[in-house]
Amino acid sequence: MAEIGLFAVILDQQRRVLLCHRRDDDLWNLPGGRMERDESPWQGVIREVKEEVGLDVAVVRLVGVYSRPEKDEIVFCFLCEVIGGDIATSDEADQVEYFEFQTIPQTTLPSHVERISDALDGQREAVLNVQRGGSARPSHGVTAGEP
Repeated sequence: MAEIGLFAVILDQQRRVLLCHRRDDDLWNLPGGRMERDESPWQGVIREVKEEVGLDVAVVRLVGVYSRPEKDEIVFCFLCEVIGGDIATSDEADQVEYFEFQTIPQTTLPSHVERISDALDGQREAVLNVQRGGSARPSHGVTAGEP
């Protein structure tokens, strides 16, 4: 059975996106994680954001549902707004920062860059997409937004 991932795109007033740097690897990603038993995807993303970066959020809308066949994973990505809490590091994240889309770190997971792009494009209907590829972007000059 496929695992279910839950991630939040959180924008500040300047439309910069919140990313967290993983403690276990030199990678940046959206706050999120795995859905737990007896919770809905929208409850799970709220819990994951609080655990990972210390913020209380409300779900604004579903950005997309992404299938990751090679990982046997389905991912829900939600646009969320901050309603409380304070940004903090955690056992999972050693840095938490807002970035303009054009300045997203090169070590951001490519699938997360795609989800951010989907959230920023203003589309009101959820994206349904199959995501394939490696865990991190190549370091040879690829910039955010390039295939």
